[in-house]
Amino acid sequence: MITHFVTGAPVTFSWLTALFLTTALQHLLPRWHLMALLRKDSTNLHHLASDPIRVLITSLLWLDGASWWPYLVVFCLILAPAEHWLGPLRFVVAGLIAHVIATYLSEGFLYWQIQEAMVSPRYLNARDIGVSYVVVGMAGLLTYHIARPWRWLYLLVMLGWTGISVLVNPAFTPVGHLTALIVGLACYPLARGRPGRPLDPARLLHPRRIPPPAA
Repeated sequence: MITHFVTGAPVTFSWLTALFLTTALQHLLPRWHLMALLRKDSTNLHHLASDPIRVLITSLLWLDGASWWPYLVVFCLILAPAEHWLGPLRFVVAGLIAHVIATYLSEGFLYWQIQEAMVSPRYLNARDIGVSYVVVGMAGLLTYHIARPWRWLYLLVMLGWTGISVLVNPAFTPVGHLTALIVGLACYPLARGRPGRPLDPARLLHPRRIPPPAA
């Protein structure tokens, strides 16, 4: 069962393996070297203007933090089920759409804040790396694979989390998460007609009992 779960989501677990290796590397590098490397691969305003394709790719290979294991949980709960359902090609297309659009809109919001003197111009070189826009975008698309009525509760929680985050902290990262969620929901055409039984939390709460063997 575990083997099928892993082999059925090759993109998810290949990516997770790459993130494990780069996270291990983070612990080996001197801090000044690590900060320089992360700034070099950040999707900030400066790099999006000068070298957008490179940083849009390389920013997906680093985690802005010291811990890898929380992403193991997130990838197993969100990305792997989404890839099982969509297939690798649709999964990659939807994830990249969410990543690119959320990156540009969030950085555009940051540029507006700089122009309005709401934040310091030093944020032109802000560090912005990681996988969160892809994860939130796929979480939005996964809405259509959750059985009703759980689907609406799930969507309410996701919209509440991202919306409240923007209200509490109107910075570019929360704006990017809200954008990624909306983009994921807008990717419904990629999910329409996909086979597979919907994810039903009720099956986890009330697992089917195996009848005892006949006497």
